[in-house]
Amino acid sequence: MNEIINAIPEYVITAVVSTAIVYLLNAGRLLIHSKVQHAKTTQSKELWSFIEQVANTAVNSLVSKNITGDAKFAQATAIVQDALAKQGFTNVDVKSIESAVQAAYEKSDLTGNDTTDPVKVAIRTAPNRANDLTKEDD
Repeated sequence: MNEIINAIPEYVITAVVSTAIVYLLNAGRLLIHSKVQHAKTTQSKELWSFIEQVANTAVNSLVSKNITGDAKFAQATAIVQDALAKQGFTNVDVKSIESAVQAAYEKSDLTGNDTTDPVKVAIRTAPNRANDLTKEDD
């Protein structure tokens, strides 16, 4: 009977330590998973930023070329793909590159889009006292 009574604290300690180890391993696994996800998100953000910069540069470099719009689009896409390949990014989807090139085109002077803020334009033209508030923004 004494042996059983003396063994109970050992079993309790073993159970508590085992539970603590399992809990710490699980918490560590979740922490590592969180850090990996954060790193992947940051890497994707930086990659997309790089793609946008290269796409803007490619579109702007083709503005004065005397070729069709489709040819400019294809050439800009090829420039972006080449730049990404030179940097070691070979797994970027072509649709993503084309989207970046299209976005760069729409931001460029080629579209003739008016980039003024429509809300500020509406406030300036509205016949009310808000006109006085926006005169500083000009």
